[in-house]
Amino acid sequence: MSVQIIGMIAPQEASETISRKGPAVDSAYVRAFAQAHEHAGFDRILVPASATSPDPLLTVAYAAAHTQHIKFLLAHRPGFVSPTLAARQFATLDHYTGGRVAVHYISGGSDVDQQRDGDFLGHDERYARTDEYLTLLRRVWTESQPFDHQGTYYQAKGAFSEVKPLQQPYVPIFFGGASEPALKVAGKHADVYALWGESLAQSADLVRRVRAEAAAHGREVEFSISFRPIIAPTEEQAWAKAEEILAATRSKQVPIAHARGAGPQQSEGARRLLADAAKGDRVDERLWTAVARETGGRSNSTSLVGTPEQVAEALLKYYDLGITTLLLRGFDPLVDAIEYGRELIPLIREKVAQRQALRTPQRKAA
Repeated sequence: MSVQIIGMIAPQEASETISRKGPAVDSAYVRAFAQAHEHAGFDRILVPASATSPDPLLTVAYAAAHTQHIKFLLAHRPGFVSPTLAARQFATLDHYTGGRVAVHYISGGSDVDQQRDGDFLGHDERYARTDEYLTLLRRVWTESQPFDHQGTYYQAKGAFSEVKPLQQPYVPIFFGGASEPALKVAGKHADVYALWGESLAQSADLVRRVRAEAAAHGREVEFSISFRPIIAPTEEQAWAKAEEILAATRSKQVPIAHARGAGPQQSEGARRLLADAAKGDRVDERLWTAVARETGGRSNSTSLVGTPEQVAEALLKYYDLGITTLLLRGFDPLVDAIEYGRELIPLIREKVAQRQALRTPQRKAA
């Protein structure tokens, strides 16, 4: 299996270690950020979503207009736009980008953030709504005649779209969430199931459980995992860099917490990150959990630390679990994307190619 490498861009420069400044939308930064990922050899770029951030769909459209071949992963929260309208929006964007769009559906891990946009459903019910949402969405994309839908959360009469996705049968569906309701939705709908950067043992457990849910529907699922690699010429320098990142994160977290009411996320994914962090700052030799612990398990905040060679080897252990998509983003987002393209991504691809070369003779012999 080949490896896919995803980066992440945002409408302005910011991270756990870099304070936000300037306008909420910095078009020059978005353009440079997207082009840097393309030049660095990433396959796809995630554009995240929150209840206070600029619209990710429009950010994808802008970034795609300033790149040539890199693909995009649009974060989208079901529940705020009708699935019939979203189906047409995504299909249209798929055409304008030349088939470079996939969508990552996020049911929501924070009641507070969901309520900013007027969503007061509880956690489990949000996943039930996502199930219906994706069912209706796929029907709009694939059915050739108008149809009616009468469900718990959505009703439509004569639903139909003249525009179908350029990618067939539909725009690829990425999906995340580690709770039991989330895993059931993943097994039914996901083309790619996305994990946060957990330990090898916890990751293997999720892969097994999602595969079982998908098998119940006669389906197969691919897997993605997210890390914040910290690399340096020597291992000692890499760990020193990690400590500098932790110190900078601590200096930024106090004002963020007071301003936004930040605390541990409510999601099962956050709980799992904190469970790894409870084992210590270093797990599986290279997995560094200190920032995840410091930020309450918010977002994909675990790192793999070491030389490029060491981090590539650590990533390949996840590849060997069947996780063939790697989402890599740094704490200094633009600078790190360039460094990954120079130092890390070529090594990952080389090591995957070596594994494939070794497995090909074995398959022929069998």
